[in-house]
This record gives sequence, structure tokens and C-alpha cells, in this order.
Amino acid sequence: MNYEKYIVRDPTTCGGEPVIAGTRVPLRTVLASLAEGCAITDILAEFPTLSEDAVRAVIAFAARAAEEDIPVPALPVVA
Repeated sequence: MNYEKYIVRDPTTCGGEPVIAGTRVPLRTVLASLAEGCAITDILAEFPTLSEDAVRAVIAFAARAAEEDIPVPALPVVA
């Protein structure tokens, strides 16, 4: 998914924290809700300015960030 059009960072909005475009909803808020077990429909009910595509973009962004930032341990050598 192309998440770039859904995520913006502006120093004048929420202190420069990444938010969903056209809203003041921070990515970390959406991710925290998902981590707590909220379904996308729950998040949409809580934040009616969001779309399902925007929430999926947050998930895609997090997956991409994890791919880049988390070191992957080496596979054990089998003798």
C-alpha cells in the first residue's frame, strides 16, 4: 500500500508528530488502539475523520518502519 499520501508531518501540527493527512490524529494513537485489540471499525467509530484506507496506511507505515529499524538476528548455523 502507498501510505505516503495518508501520512504527513508538519511542525505546526501536533508538534511535528506524524499524523493522518487532513486530521490531527497521530499515528501513535492509531497504533496504540490496534495494539490494545481495537478493530479497524472501532477506530473509525472513535475517529470519524479517518477512513479504513488511512488506518491500513498506518499499519503499512509501521510495518515498513519495523522492517528498516529492527535488527534481525542472524540465523543459527546448523552443523
